[in-house]
Amino acid sequence: MTEPSQAGEFDRAFKPQLAWSREEMGGGEATPTAGRTILIVEDDYLIALDAEAGLTAAGFSLAGTAVSAEQAVSLALSTRPTLVLMDIRLLGKRDGIDAALELYRDHGIRCIFTTAHGDQEVKLRAEAARPLGWVQKPYSISTLVDAIRTGFQQLEQQS
Repeated sequence: MTEPSQAGEFDRAFKPQLAWSREEMGGGEATPTAGRTILIVEDDYLIALDAEAGLTAAGFSLAGTAVSAEQAVSLALSTRPTLVLMDIRLLGKRDGIDAALELYRDHGIRCIFTTAHGDQEVKLRAEAARPLGWVQKPYSISTLVDAIRTGFQQLEQQS
């Protein structure tokens, strides 16, 4: 057993690792994701990193991560994701709703909004982007996975 040092810390270096249970991955169901990619638009590094790791572990393919509306539109044009996970408050002058509206209007790319700012006024403003869903922050990876699976199902039914 490792003994605590004088300062109360363990002598060996602690290396945190991300881990998810089967329940956190939405039940571990096999869902075909071939040809489907997800673009993450999130300016909080830790949230983006957590989402990226969790979605990759759940078997999803990622198109990349953007931190601003401008970067999101540019990356979406070059990668053509199936859907976008879009935060509303982003770095820069434009917000996630502006980016989502442009992506839908000009390119037919739909979003799932992931935000702590989901009041009625915000939802009304975002309505024209035809969001596939809303995920309230803070969220679990299983909630995000479920929302994405539902979004993919909606897209399949509409095509």
